[in-house]
Amino acid sequence: MNTFARTVDLLHRAMDVSAVRRQVIANNMANANVPNFKRTVVNFESELKRALDSEKQKPSLELTLSHPNHIPNWKESDYRDVQIRRVLDYTSTYNNNGNNVNPEQEFMLATQNQMSYTLFAQSAAFEFGQINRVLRN
Repeated sequence: MNTFARTVDLLHRAMDVSAVRRQVIANNMANANVPNFKRTVVNFESELKRALDSEKQKPSLELTLSHPNHIPNWKESDYRDVQIRRVLDYTSTYNNNGNNVNPEQEFMLATQNQMSYTLFAQSAAFEFGQINRVLRN
């Protein structure tokens, strides 16, 4: 896969994650006063980083598998296989009623998420602008 296609694909996936995260944050904020409600967080970036890092970490000695039941000593992860995961946060509490939604924190996360989405969209527009510029010349 060429650099342009990979970059655009990663930007597209990042924008998808931002859209899901916006929905999750809105749901958290809507349920901020519901007793025993547990907030949800989106887990994607750490898994994506792990997959991208695995491409660079090929061992110097890779074992040959002589049987289909053998376990390989290394397996490259494809970043395209990383899925967006919604995870309930059971570890924290904010209110005495068992609810763990902090509205100020959620608002800050919403603002940060919106800024990230705008950055991703501008980056995608730049990438396509570069291609457009090359094709016009």
